[in-house]
Amino acid sequence: MTSLNASYLSSSALLTPPALRFDNVAFSQEGKCLLGPCSFTLDGVGPTLVMGPNGSGKSLLLRLAHGLLSPTLGKITWSGQEICPRQAMVFQHPVLLRRSAVANLMHALAVNNVPRRERMKLALDALERFGLAACAKIPARVLSGGQQQRLTLARAWLLSPQVLFLDEPTSALDPAAIKAVEAAVLEFHQQGTRIVMTTHDIHQARRLAGDVLFLSGGKLCEHTPAEIFFNQPVSPKAQAFVAGELVE
Repeated sequence: MTSLNASYLSSSALLTPPALRFDNVAFSQEGKCLLGPCSFTLDGVGPTLVMGPNGSGKSLLLRLAHGLLSPTLGKITWSGQEICPRQAMVFQHPVLLRRSAVANLMHALAVNNVPRRERMKLALDALERFGLAACAKIPARVLSGGQQQRLTLARAWLLSPQVLFLDEPTSALDPAAIKAVEAAVLEFHQQGTRIVMTTHDIHQARRLAGDVLFLSGGKLCEHTPAEIFFNQPVSPKAQAFVAGELVE
């Protein structure tokens, strides 16, 4: 993680998010190409929703963009630079420490060299922001699925990311929890964070998306503004997907 000082962490002011560019990017494993080659640029307002059938390469694309994997072909840049900006990733299944909710957040602050005297206030403020104030002393791993996802978002919030990746963050949640997580995602967006999120839920994508990356079979079939994608998709596979038909 990038080292950040407390005055920065407590500030809600964010710069214009960096543009993400995939230039002929591909990823292969054991001689099989799992993604690409694909090229696109995310420089609009977003949020960007990455969609497609199971096995289409959505999660793989996020892991490449986040730097968890390196492409076997092509280049990934941020506003023309190869240096990654401040970023965070929320996974489908939350990764939390065996300690209380507030202690999870304080640990993230400690790793980022925030002075000890400021950690508790920052952590409690983040829990309050994401509706988790009453859960501060509860072990993180016994929280509900929706509460755990909001806790991971609160942890990401403390790091003031310029880019936030989310991989199917609401796939196992009930409607109320989905609504709460979506509200948290939109709060990041409103603060100027670039959102790149995978989902298989077309209704959720309609609610959140500014633009859509549509993948099928490891290939990028379409990258269009959300209004066009949902009303006049260009590619046959996207047309079938929006119509609720089976897409391989």
